[in-house]
Amino acid sequence: MIAGRGPSPALCLLLVARLPDTSLTVALASGGREHFGWGQDRHLAADLFDAINSNTRATGQWGKGKAPKIPAFPRPQAKAKARKAKRPATVAALYQHFSRR
Repeated sequence: MIAGRGPSPALCLLLVARLPDTSLTVALASGGREHFGWGQDRHLAADLFDAINSNTRATGQWGKGKAPKIPAFPRPQAKAKARKAKRPATVAALYQHFSRR
């Protein structure tokens, strides 16, 4: 709300909560742009695909140790941010930092 005009914050929160699970806003909140379009139905379809492939591999008439490796359905992966190893601060380094002019 800017200068008393516009929709109320409660209405904005209500509208955001009602967004479909395939929207870009929900995708960004879930971990990134690669989640865009991945709603509940698409996740269930990917799980069903993997379950059918696992069942096929488990019940097939394969020779001993000859069961094929069936790849899983590609799913969006959240990108891990590389964290830099940070050394703990020492008392001397803190004193030097705060005593500078």
